[in-house]
Order: sequence, then C-alpha cells, then structure tokens
Amino acid sequence: MGKDLKGKELGEGIYQQSNGTYCARFVDKFGKRKSKRSKKLQEVKQWLVDTRYIDEHSDLEHASNMIVDYWFEYWISIKEKTVRPNTVRNYRERYQINIKKVIGKKLLTEVKPLHCQLIFTNMADEGYRTSTIYQTRIALYNMLEFAKENDIIIHNPCKKSVKSDMGKPSEKKEALSVDIQKQFLESAKGQSYENQYRFILQTGLRTGELVGLKWKDIDFEEKTLKIERSMEYRYTTGAWRVGEPKSKSGYRTIPLTDEAIRILKSQKAKNQNIKYIPDEWAEQVFLCRKGEPVKNSTYDTALFKICDKANIKRFSMHVLRHTFATRCIEGGMLPKTLQKILGHSNIGITMNLYVHITEEEKLKEINMVANALNLVSA
Repeated sequence: MGKDLKGKELGEGIYQQSNGTYCARFVDKFGKRKSKRSKKLQEVKQWLVDTRYIDEHSDLEHASNMIVDYWFEYWISIKEKTVRPNTVRNYRERYQINIKKVIGKKLLTEVKPLHCQLIFTNMADEGYRTSTIYQTRIALYNMLEFAKENDIIIHNPCKKSVKSDMGKPSEKKEALSVDIQKQFLESAKGQSYENQYRFILQTGLRTGELVGLKWKDIDFEEKTLKIERSMEYRYTTGAWRVGEPKSKSGYRTIPLTDEAIRILKSQKAKNQNIKYIPDEWAEQVFLCRKGEPVKNSTYDTALFKICDKANIKRFSMHVLRHTFATRCIEGGMLPKTLQKILGHSNIGITMNLYVHITEEEKLKEINMVANALNLVSA
C-alpha cells in the first residue's frame, strides 16, 4: 500500500513523491510497466482504475469479456490484410472520431442498438453529411458482424431499426455544361497543370490514376493506355503511397483520342525541359517543375484558382471525371462501353453516380421525340 507525505494510505500502486506529485504504477498481463503522474490524487486513482479495467478486458482468448476498443484493433488488423489502404484509413478515422467516444470502453457484449443510434444521432447534431454517417455505419456494422460471426455476440446491434439516414445532404456533383467547360479550358491555358486537366477530360481517369501513370503504360501506336496502379501523397507519413486501382475493374485499357495523344506529347516535351528528375520519378508522365509527381490535393487547389479566374463556381478534380462521362453519353457512347472505360464494377454505378444529363441535353432529347408525343396526344 502506498502512502502520501503525511503517512496516509493511498491504496495499492499509488504513492506521493517528495515534490508533492502523486504517482500510480501498474504492470499489465504482458509484464509491461505503466505509470501515471499528476498533482491531483483523484486523477491518478481514476487512471489506475481505467488501466486495470482495460487490462482485464483486452484478452482475445476471452473475447466475450472484451471491450470494444480492443475488438476494433483485432478486427482492423485483419482488414489491413484484406482491403485497400484507403478503406482501412476510412474505417480508422470513423472509429477514432465518431465511434470510440460512445462505445470504445464498453464491453462488446454490452453494446445495444441505442448505443449505435447515439453514434449516428451525435454525428447529425455535429453537422456531418449523410454520406459520412453512412460510412460510419458501414464500419460499425462490419466490426460488430465479425463479432457475431465469431459467436461473441448473438445479434448485431447495428440493425435495420437503427437509423443513419440523417445529417446534411451531400453536395451533388454535377458535370460541367459545355459552355462552362469551354470557359474553364480557356482560363486553364498556360497554367501549370493544364495538360492534366485536359487529359482527364479526354480519358475520365481518377486523380490517383493520373498521378500514378507511367510512360510504359502508354502505347502510342495502338493509341491506348493501361491503368495498373493508383498513387497518392499521404501527409500523415510524408510519403507517397502506390497501390492497386480502386477495384479489379480498375485494371483496364483505355483508348486514346487524338487530343489525348497530343496532350501526352506536349507533356513529354514539357518534362524534357525540367532541369532535374530523380530516378524514382523518371517514368512518371505528369511531373511538376521540381521533377516530382504533383500531390493530389495540389491539383484541387490549382483548380480552384482557375475557376476563380474564369469567374465560375469552384469544383473538384472528380467533376472533370463526371464531365468526361457525361460528354461520352451525350456523344452516343453505349453505357456498357463507358463502364469499362471508367473502371466500374457494374453499370449501375456508371449511370447513377457519374452521368449527369445537362439541361441542354434534356431539351435536345425532348425535341427529338416531340412529333411522336404529338401523334400520341392526337
């Protein structure tokens, strides 16, 4: 039993140092020593209680007596081996920011539907968009379903009765109209990343696919390019991450227009004027003046400046992909063909998320069937 400076018993594992600071010590089940110091006795007492509780409820061999925090770490360690890094990152963010504070210290078997509902209700109250709340639901449901499949819990508490369709509506991403697209391209002339913006409008690439594109992926004779990888700069680690495309359908061959070929040749000439290109980036197609790939977020920042210059509403890089898809449909491309070019796993994604028929197109289509409509009404 530890004592304070006056000789009063403080309890096992707690004592007071000569400078008045209270100290708590604890050895966990793995023999690892932990300690906590504070001027406040109650603070170290609470730390010791919490630490003992966590140590007691963090044993996978007795998972039915395990707290959610430790179950999440076990579950996510498996996910890291089976899903894309971006998916793992999203799961971790949603857990750490939104789920943990509600159920992190609860026993896995104590989590009820009302706790799941509280997570989503809190997010709505905090101003989250519906899409982010839905992403949180996916992470929560999958984590708890894994516990159910392992017979740790009988039912998944994140059931249908738990509502997550709340929060602010997601901002609808519209394709650029033909006129706005022309305004944008006119203002993009001579800008640092003009070639990249024009190239997405000719190919529909995702930003990560554009960043990861290498010269060996391009066949100038056949006028095609292959998508083999996706690449992004991770600010948390200060390093580039090269990974697989978004899905198996992401591996694809895209036919190139004459304009796309022109852009590539322009970029090749531009790269030849860069004073120094590190060997690791020598094969990359799109580089900045420093001879390095352009960070994904930098493209959006530069894009906003062009929008401001053109006096048009700001939009993100992904809208260029939307616009490519819409121009393809307007030009008569079959949706199934567009699906393959965009790298979608099913046609529904292509039609529901990426193809936005413009007002001009709707007017043209209705005029095409006007006579037929008149015949029917007659």
